[in-house]
Amino acid sequence: MPRPMSGAMLAALTTGLLQPAIFVSIGFANETLYIWSGTGNIVWNSQTWSGVGSLGGISMIEDGTSLDARGITITLSGIDSTALAEALQNLQIALPVVIYFGLFSGGSLIPDPFIAWQGRTDRATIDVSGETSTIALNCESRLLDMDIAPDRRYTLEDAQIFNPGDLGMEFVTSISLYTLVWGFPISSTNL
Repeated sequence: MPRPMSGAMLAALTTGLLQPAIFVSIGFANETLYIWSGTGNIVWNSQTWSGVGSLGGISMIEDGTSLDARGITITLSGIDSTALAEALQNLQIALPVVIYFGLFSGGSLIPDPFIAWQGRTDRATIDVSGETSTIALNCESRLLDMDIAPDRRYTLEDAQIFNPGDLGMEFVTSISLYTLVWGFPISSTNL
């Protein structure tokens, strides 16, 4: 899938040495976590992003020609037991996850990293070993919503939800009680 890039990003791709950077925002029940693939803190998009360095990982982001919902897994390792308890308490499914791809040139971030993937949190797998833990957060694409049947009815009351005053469905319930004769009635004289 083509992704829109800023002019600065396109120009930087034609130059020499570039350093890629991944920015990830993950929604939790009480806050949104902003992390990035480098070390230290960086301010971008009016947020302070905390560097996780080699303690973070993202599974391969797949694109294809078919319309499939492809999920990813975000892994955070080296989490101490106190942070793990807080993360488990605030973990909630169906909150937004956005992954941005950016580039550094000459030590500074090139403006406007683009969205590489976005979806929602699904479930977490936790591996505790010793004093540190690893959380693998499965995230699903919003395309999964295509498999959910809409909870709508062909009734006047349902039509009023989005279009108050619309009377297009006013006689739908009476149609089920109506007997319709199509064509000529069958009788012994027209056989």
